[in-house]
Amino acid sequence: MSRIWQERLDHLKAVIEADIERGDYFGAVLKIGRGDVVVFEEAIGHAYADKRRPLKNDDVFSLFSVTKAFTNVLMMKAIEEGRFQLTTKVKEVLPEFTGQPREEATFYHLLTHTAGMPGVWSPKPGMYLDRLQELFEESIANVHGATPPGERCDYSPLVNHVLMGTALVRTDPKGRNYQTLLAEDLFEPLKMHSTSMGLRADLNERHVRPDMRGTVPIKHLSRNLEGDHALFEDPEVEAPHVGCASTCGDLWRFAEMLRREGELDGVRLLSPRMVRLARKVHTGDKPNELYRGVALRAGWEVPPANQGIGFQVRGEGVFHHLFGQLSSPETFGNYGAGSTMFMVDPEADLSFSFLSAGVMTQAANIERMGKLSDIALSACL
Repeated sequence: MSRIWQERLDHLKAVIEADIERGDYFGAVLKIGRGDVVVFEEAIGHAYADKRRPLKNDDVFSLFSVTKAFTNVLMMKAIEEGRFQLTTKVKEVLPEFTGQPREEATFYHLLTHTAGMPGVWSPKPGMYLDRLQELFEESIANVHGATPPGERCDYSPLVNHVLMGTALVRTDPKGRNYQTLLAEDLFEPLKMHSTSMGLRADLNERHVRPDMRGTVPIKHLSRNLEGDHALFEDPEVEAPHVGCASTCGDLWRFAEMLRREGELDGVRLLSPRMVRLARKVHTGDKPNELYRGVALRAGWEVPPANQGIGFQVRGEGVFHHLFGQLSSPETFGNYGAGSTMFMVDPEADLSFSFLSAGVMTQAANIERMGKLSDIALSACL
């Protein structure tokens, strides 16, 4: 049986409380499992700066780029089903994706952020980001290859997952739209009942509206609602890169499925072979160009990208990392915009989900999550 150092987990809660008291963020919901046992589940602090609404375990948060993890898993599922392969060129499924050098990119390049296209936050300035077909059309028209696929690791905030979401819709045997595909093939099988693409109407009351605090470089516009970040409140969104909302408990179930190598509660979505391949480093010693800039501005050593297939992977070495210094090399997960993260450490048999209110800058968030990850992992005896 896996042993836990309870005093260390009590300390984890105290550290989060101190962070909040200092004003680093407003509050957080965190759930940790070890083996098949939940060892930590707490809602700490508040939803907003005014401290009028205490957070609850079932609060719903906008996931930002953790949404990409759902798209990635559906891509892996499609590959296992033989709809296409990792080595399939994107243009074979999406014939509009032409022009050198981008047309040489494969789905493997998209999943490892090595497709050679610039990391843009919007295909076109000022556009709505709420419709998959429009995102696809503008990405095809405006985002061209900068380097040959495989040469660099450039984190793709939007385009890669727009392409993958479109590929999933086009090859779906049932002809479903992306919202329905996610719900039926991922959220319902995993009993993620409080998770949706777009803010489903029944989740609205529990939704913690994201406070960007000036840390996010673009607006997330929706045609149906007013506001710089209205996309996160619109139920009709189809944005495979940032459009999902969820609870900490639901995100933990997703992480648990990955910890169990593709299966949860008797439902299997992926094979163990796929999960094991995905959690390996696939980018060698290349840096992630986005985080190269973050590291240099913070005065840090530039870390390797350590990109897996669809996941960030811890890898070897000591450097600033969301998963801390105590995680094993194949620890893997995803994060979103300075406020959301999940990780799985296969060696520690640990699953970790974290959703917070009050978006932090990239460097500050990396430091925070690295610290909290290390405390959680140090409790694993």
